[in-house]
Amino acid sequence: MKQQIIATGLEKLKVVESAGAYSGNKAQAVPVFELRMSLQSLMMALAMVLVFLGPHASMAAPPGEPDDEAFDLENYDLNSEMDWENLDTNIYGDSYDYDDLDQEIEVGTVAPETPPPANQPTAEHYEEELTLPTLPPAPVTLDFKGPGLFGPDTGLGMPTCLLCVCIGGSVYCDDMGLDQIPPLPKETTHLYGRFNKIRHVKNTDFINLNKLQSIDLTGNQISGMDEDVFRSLPQLKELLLADNNLQVMPELPVTMKFIDLRNNRLISRGVHPEGFKDMSQLEFLYLSNNNLDYIPTPLPLGLRVLHLQNNNIQSLHEDTFCNSHDLNFIRRNLEDIRLDGNPLNINLFAQAYVCLPRLPVGSH
Repeated sequence: MKQQIIATGLEKLKVVESAGAYSGNKAQAVPVFELRMSLQSLMMALAMVLVFLGPHASMAAPPGEPDDEAFDLENYDLNSEMDWENLDTNIYGDSYDYDDLDQEIEVGTVAPETPPPANQPTAEHYEEELTLPTLPPAPVTLDFKGPGLFGPDTGLGMPTCLLCVCIGGSVYCDDMGLDQIPPLPKETTHLYGRFNKIRHVKNTDFINLNKLQSIDLTGNQISGMDEDVFRSLPQLKELLLADNNLQVMPELPVTMKFIDLRNNRLISRGVHPEGFKDMSQLEFLYLSNNNLDYIPTPLPLGLRVLHLQNNNIQSLHEDTFCNSHDLNFIRRNLEDIRLDGNPLNINLFAQAYVCLPRLPVGSH
């Protein structure tokens, strides 16, 4: 196609030259200068046509190495006249067949999936590699081994203050399924171990806990305690053992202020004689729903509340609340006495209430 265009250009040049010769005979009609300008314009137009019709960079075949002799750009003169008759068309490179670009291209085809290599490990292979042998669970114990950052370590695999909740000096172990009291930090002041499965309290459970002031073991299954379990607690003031199976009340320190032994199976023989006598700070004593036959005496003078309902108390003495040897004696603090639910007629023991600010509640 380029050869045709170049040939056409040559023919036009011949026509123009002949016209120039003709115009030389008529110099008065067309000046020679204008003819030269027309020839230069035509040459520039042909050069631009060749540039636009030349092979595009994205469509042409890779060009070969340039011929420096054919393209002598340094000595190229734009003002020189081109010898179009002897023009070699092969200097512009090999001709390229553009008809090859008319091939149809299929759109939307997807390359087939390449199967993974045979030796590539699958997810199941990894799962088999990561499978570890299972070990039998260790027996659960609460043996104290040593102190840690979160309290004493236990046999459950974690310290007490992760097994339970420790806030300040209070340790909360409620409803944890414990069958014994866990080792406690030495700074413990209040223990809450309610609603567990504790059956026995040992004298080593509270050893070296000199700051312990309150113990609440309500709602367990405690049926026995070591005799001196609370004796070594110099600051113990509150003891709550309601809703258990105790028949014997252990010996308590004289620092007690609040005792709650409701809903047990206490019997009178299980309470130490004069067990409350020296508790000068005792104010609240709850012994209801037990099997007591009589009121444990003597009672401390600071006592404010005494609940003994639903026992087996059948009689009272003149010295149960008052002092028969001192007719002026008045027990001013004891204002809440419950004797209802006992096989006792309180009207028969009027001399037992003469020192009280209020009559006890009971059957008439």
